[in-house]
Amino acid sequence: MADIHVGVTVPQIKRSWQESRSAATEFEAMGFDSLWVCDHLYGPQSPTIPILEAWSLLAGLAAVTDRVELGTLVTPTGMRNPAHLGKVVATVDAIAGGRIIPGFGAGWMAREHTDFGMPFLPTAQRMDQLAETIDLLRAMWDPAVEAATYHGTHVHADDVVCLPKPPRRPPILIGGAGEQRTIPLAARVADIWNNLAGTQAELPHKVDRLRAELDRIGRDPAEVTISQQCLVIIAADEAAAETAIQQAEKIFGGHLGDPRGDLAIAGTPERVVEQIRRHVDLGCTMFIAEFFGRETITPARLFAERVLPELKG
Repeated sequence: MADIHVGVTVPQIKRSWQESRSAATEFEAMGFDSLWVCDHLYGPQSPTIPILEAWSLLAGLAAVTDRVELGTLVTPTGMRNPAHLGKVVATVDAIAGGRIIPGFGAGWMAREHTDFGMPFLPTAQRMDQLAETIDLLRAMWDPAVEAATYHGTHVHADDVVCLPKPPRRPPILIGGAGEQRTIPLAARVADIWNNLAGTQAELPHKVDRLRAELDRIGRDPAEVTISQQCLVIIAADEAAAETAIQQAEKIFGGHLGDPRGDLAIAGTPERVVEQIRRHVDLGCTMFIAEFFGRETITPARLFAERVLPELKG
């Protein structure tokens, strides 16, 4: 099989730092390749849902892990001052020793912008803002650029200095399935394009769209890793897996994809391996897994023991 990267999301919503840290260190010990957090200032859909802030959390995780890469899925670029964001990412990467994968998107939750003093622009303008922010950050992180100046429509900076620089050039992940703006932007600037869990069933079409755009601009498809955010439901036997699938259908209602879909990663370890291989056949070699259940260590351990050896062997 192709070289496969398997990341896992860290419990973050309604969790303490101690819970997030404990899960992260266990996931690293199990052999996963990366750890991921969502970047929201409010819990999904409600400001009263507790959530740990993403980049502060990643700084803590960087200090207590040694090997795994660490990323956001994804950081809305309009939610913070872009130059300040660039400095934050560089600092967290310094703590991590060059293990950060910054994931970026346009954002969708208005109040986590406006309540914190940032405008929530219309969708087309947020996409422009996303592209401009990435241009500025790449300049800030470039060892050859002493002071970055950038003047776009939405992003402005004059002689901003970012020292220390990130230990490596941070690989940029673009998340989203939009075919008019997001996928073409990923084709142009991303090292990793991540398909949303909600559009997992459309992965074959989205991959074709990405490849067509790469061909149009003359970029080598090998330069862009295809990633899939995915709900992973895994159980030791079919009966337990079916119970978990039924629960996921009730809880998520399709928000994280159809757990019975053609590409759903759900079932016994053998079934999970089979479904991952189907993704690999489509060109998807990176997976950002959210293990189903309030307690995620048990399914993650089963995956590590029964699935990872089949993928990494």
